[in-house]
Parts: sequence; C-alpha cells; structure tokens
Amino acid sequence: MDYVKEYKSFVNSHYLASGVRITAGVVLPAIILNYFNQLPAGIMVSLGAMCVSGTDNPGPIHHRRNGMMVCTLLIFLTSLATDIVEPYPVLLGVFIFLACFVFSMIGVFGSRAISVGIGALLIMVLNLSHRYEGWQILLNAVYVLAGGIWYTLLSLALYSIRPFKLAQQALGDCILATADYLRIRSRFYDKQADHDAVLTQVLDQQIVVHQQQELVRELLFKGRDIVKDSTDTSRTLVLVFIDLVDLFERIMASYYDYERLHKFFDDTEILEQYRLLILELGRELDDIGLAVKEGVPAGPNTPSRNQLQTTRAYLEKLRDERRSPENIEVFISLRNILDSIEDLSARIRVLQLYTTRDKKLLQEKTEQLEYEKFVTHQDISFELLKDNLSLNSNFFRHSLRVSIATLAGYIISRFLPLGHSYWILLTIVVILKPAYSLSKQRNYQRLLGTIGGAAIGLLILLLVKNTTALFVIMLVLMMGTYSFLRTKYLVSVLFMTPYILLLFHLLYGGNTESIFADRVIDTIIGSAIAFAANFFLVPVWEHGQILGYITSAIEANARYFKTVGRAFAGNPASIHDYKITRKEAFVALANLSDAFSRMLLEPKNKQKSSRDIHQLVVVNHMLTSYTATLAYHINPLAAKYASPDFEPVIDAAEIHLNAASRVLQHESIVTPLNNEKPVALEQRVRDLLDKRREELRNGMLDSSTRQTLAEFKPVADLFYFILRAAADIKKISIHLSGEL
Repeated sequence: MDYVKEYKSFVNSHYLASGVRITAGVVLPAIILNYFNQLPAGIMVSLGAMCVSGTDNPGPIHHRRNGMMVCTLLIFLTSLATDIVEPYPVLLGVFIFLACFVFSMIGVFGSRAISVGIGALLIMVLNLSHRYEGWQILLNAVYVLAGGIWYTLLSLALYSIRPFKLAQQALGDCILATADYLRIRSRFYDKQADHDAVLTQVLDQQIVVHQQQELVRELLFKGRDIVKDSTDTSRTLVLVFIDLVDLFERIMASYYDYERLHKFFDDTEILEQYRLLILELGRELDDIGLAVKEGVPAGPNTPSRNQLQTTRAYLEKLRDERRSPENIEVFISLRNILDSIEDLSARIRVLQLYTTRDKKLLQEKTEQLEYEKFVTHQDISFELLKDNLSLNSNFFRHSLRVSIATLAGYIISRFLPLGHSYWILLTIVVILKPAYSLSKQRNYQRLLGTIGGAAIGLLILLLVKNTTALFVIMLVLMMGTYSFLRTKYLVSVLFMTPYILLLFHLLYGGNTESIFADRVIDTIIGSAIAFAANFFLVPVWEHGQILGYITSAIEANARYFKTVGRAFAGNPASIHDYKITRKEAFVALANLSDAFSRMLLEPKNKQKSSRDIHQLVVVNHMLTSYTATLAYHINPLAAKYASPDFEPVIDAAEIHLNAASRVLQHESIVTPLNNEKPVALEQRVRDLLDKRREELRNGMLDSSTRQTLAEFKPVADLFYFILRAAADIKKISIHLSGEL
C-alpha cells in the first residue's frame, strides 16, 4: 500500500472535509451557549445540528439544501411529539412503532430520504434520555430546530465559498478508483496469479468505480450548474470526467485469453514488462487524481512513455526471433495489448493536460451531450409510496422490521436498570438496513468498534487528566467519527465510542466505568435484537431479487452490443446513443456484481444456485469487456471493413440474449433459435490466415495481407467471442430458470 498516496487522498477528500464541517457544526453551538451558561440548550442545539448533518451527503447543492430543510422540519416535529407522549409508556410505544415505520418507508425516495428518516429517528431516540414538561417541551423542540437551521446555513455558506471543491474531490476519488481498477487488471499478466481470484477482484472494484462515477455524474450534470458555468475550472471538471469514463471503457476492453498468453510467453519477459507498464500507468493516474483533488496541475507521464518505447523494442525483437506460421495469432494478441496500453498512456496524457487548464485544449474539446439523460432521476410522488405498501416491497419489509425491532428494544429497555438504555434503540436504528448482508456487516462492526472504542476511551481517561487536553482529543475523535462514517464504519465506531465517553465525562464527570458498562451492554442487546429481526422478521434474500439484476444486465448488454456492432454493418449509431447504452451496460453489470456479493454474505442455505449465478456474472462481464474492445476498433476500422457479413453474427447474438432474458422472466421464447453458425466472417479470416502463412513460408515478412490480418482478425474474433458469450448466457439462464 502506498501510504503517502493514501494520506494525501484522505487529507484532500470530501470525507475529511465533511468530518471537519460536521464537527464544527455540532460543537460550536454547545461551546458558544456554554459561554453564556446555557449548556443544556447548547447540547440540544448541537443534537439538532448532528441529526441534520447526516442528510448533508455529497450531491447537487439543491438536493443537499432540500434534504437539510426537510430534515430540520421533521426533527422539530418529532422532538415535539416525542416529548409530549414520553410520559405515557403505551402511547410512546405506539409512537415509536409508527415513527420507525414512516421514517423507514420514506427510503423509497432515495438515499438522501433514508438519511432524512434516520435523522428523525435519532432525535426521537435521543429525546428519550430526558423528560420535559410544559413549555419546556416546546422550548426543547425549538432548540433542536435552531440546530438544524444553524447547520443548514453553515453548510450552504461553505459551499458558496468553494462551489467546485466537492466536485473536484469526488472526481479525484473517481480517478483514484479507476487507477486501482487498472492495477488489479495488471495482475492478469503475473505468472503466479489466480485468474479466477483476480476476476473476482475486478468485479468488486467495478462496483466501486461505478459508485464513484454515479456520484460525479450527479454533481456535474444533475443540477447543470457546473455544466452551464463557463469558467476553466468547470470545463476542466466536465472534460476530465467524460474522458475518464472513456478511459475506463478502454481499460475494460483489455480482455484477452491470458492463460494462452502465459502458455506461450511465460519463459520471456514480455508479460512482466506489460504488468510493470500498466502499474506505471496506474501510478500516473494516481498523480492526476490527487492533482484534481488539490486543484493543481499534474506532472507529465514521461516514465510510461519511456517504458513503452523499451517494451515495443523488446516485442519486435521477440517477434523476429519466434514468429512462425503456427503462432501468428498470439503475436497479434501481444501487439494489440501493447497498442491498447499505448492508447491508455495517450488518454492519461490528455487527462494530465486538462489539469494544467490549457485554454487551447479546453476550447478544442467541446462535446455537446444531453447530460440530463446520463443521470438517474428519483421519482418523488405519493403513488410511489403507495405502490410500496406491500410485502412485495423490500422497503415495506424493512420498515416493518425496524418498527418491530425498535418496539421490542423499547419494551426491553423499560425493564433494565441501566442509565442509558436508549442506546439499545440507537443501536437498532443505525444497524438495521434493507439488505441482510449489510445489516450483518454493520452489526459486526458496531459490536467490535464499541468494545474496542470503549477500551480506548477508558485508557485515555486513565492517562490524561487535563480537561483542555481531553476536550482537544474529543474533537479529534469527533472528526474521525464523521470522516469515516460513510466509508469505514468500523473505524468510525472506534472513534465514536471514546468520543461519547469523553463527552459524558466532560459534561457530567462521575463514574465513567458505569457509562462504559452501559454502552457495551446496551450495544450487545441492541445488536442481538437487530440480528434476530434481520433473520426472522420478513427477511428478503438476494436469490429472490437477483434474477431482476441478471435480466437487466443481459438486456443492457444486448443494447450496448447492438449499438457498437451495427457500426461494422455500415449503420453507425450516434455518439449520444452509444454513450447512453454504454453507461446502462456498465451500471447494470455493477448492480449485478453488487447483488451477487451481498448474496455471498448471506447464510449458505439461502445462496440458491450460486454457481450458475456466478457464471452469469462472469460471462456478462466478459460480454461487456468484449463489446468495449469492439467499440475501441470502431474508429477507423468500422468504416474500412463495414460489411453485411457482420449482420448474421449480430442477429444471432441478439436472439440468444433475448431468449435468455425471456427465460429468466418465465416467458416463452418467441424467436426461433437458429443453430446454424454464421460462417462468412470465419471464412474470411481463414482465407487471410492461409494466405499469410503461405507468405511466411516463402520468406515474405511484410505485406498488405499482414496489415489486413492484423486489423480484421481481432474484430472478427470479437464478434465470435460475443456470439459465444451470448450463447453461454442463454444456456446458463435456461438452467437457472429451472432451479429458481
């Protein structure tokens, strides 16, 4: 691990910026009001700010503003209602159940709505720690409202000072994730690599890259503020992202028969040189990602260009020494790989030039696209909510689960002689997620982080006696808590628990050991309730939903291939249609991989047909990679070799993929399957190979046939690879549909 890179990335990340912002937003009200001897009021204002800060997720500024405003209103009303019903245990239990159901159900409106709901539930649970009467109830709710308003104004003010900073940080993270993806793919060239394990890592990293790309799309295109802005900074961000997505497609396109390459060339240095060259490109991408986050120019990619020259000279020498009529095809693959690496280097060079804000380059690179079609729009309507009021809805089941589990936690807490039993409810609320695997993972991390963090907190209290020093340590722990909350939950909890212990110690002093015991015991009880609810209360297992992800991936891949393939049949698609279908294919593949990863975290007896599903994930990935490789050859080979000979392959692949989709949806196959293999392309390649072999036997090293073969054969091979992958998808889908 490159610790310097990790440090620079974290220091310039929006996660740390968010941690500092939230810490300031939460702590300042308490400090200021404490100065005026109003600490209880300051604590409530800080709690309101903390609850609203959870909705301040990265995204378009108008979404962030609306989310914080809605959350501010909800926490005010929830705080008011909770304090009114708190003296009546039965009524409070009913209120907890209904509030948990309603605030969990609003998650159907997207991830920001989920955060709004959690913020409302947090203020409900935290209000249970005190009892208010009379006008104090309204005053307490007003303090909470003031906290929400304060944090909203703070966040919007900071955004107005640096409106591009969040987009820069997110784009930099996206570049770094792409660099990690490139490094993982370099392992295919390692002699000792387990190709199946590497492919699994590739699929996992694709999910990360997809999530980062979706965030950047939202920041750049959803509000259109940055797209409409005419400054060099805004244009640089947009152009870097557009070219980065093209670069990612180009990396995905680098998919070859690695086992065959190792068989022929493991006794040479060529594959190791390729691996080192790709690693160097990954390092240069890292530099660009960090430069974008910092807002400074990146250095030139001179090392990779020097390595390219050395590697090409070595390949030419190896080809001259070993070329024969029998190994023409593998040498064509070797040359294509190096051409691909060279293309990646050139694309990375363009990204580097963008960071210099070269005005001439920014003016030349103008791409007019309908940006709003590249982002996902969230439907917010009563109809959507009504449609999800059914056991068929995962959100409805999750809402029931949270409501019943929290009510059970409340009932249990009424009979426990613990001073902070509301932590039981707090644990349940933050642990339970719609997916079993996510809840299981969060449960484990919460338990481990709480126990470890409590030990750290006690150690700090034993070693540090100075109040000012403890306060500074608490601020650092707070920043760590909120900085890692969205990325590394275990680390976040490790920071959170000692921060809470120090907070109670500074506020109330007294027996810290009892607070430690309460925190650990309540967390264990809450985790146990959450685990039981997750497993027994209307659970949703991934095998019941994954067919939808598979079908979406197959259909998206079919559209992507058709858009790319028809260019070789003389009917090219527009750049807009091509990029739309590409984005849909990448997103569908990432969603499928993510769903399968969640499925593998479920109990073994719930992982139905995992072998077939894994095969479909892998073959869909190969199909996307083949299509991306084919897309790379469109310019200039599509026009040069356009022919009706490609149409039978396109039609046959489409028939296979449509059949697979219909079978998985339990529909009959309406298009008859043609078992005749398209032979026109295969015959053209065979004729070229025979002619070239004859030329080599006659000592003719260079000819027009050599050039044609080097260009045409990879294209024809890709069409047949795609056809074979489509046929495999159909075959596996038929078998899978019979099992599920």
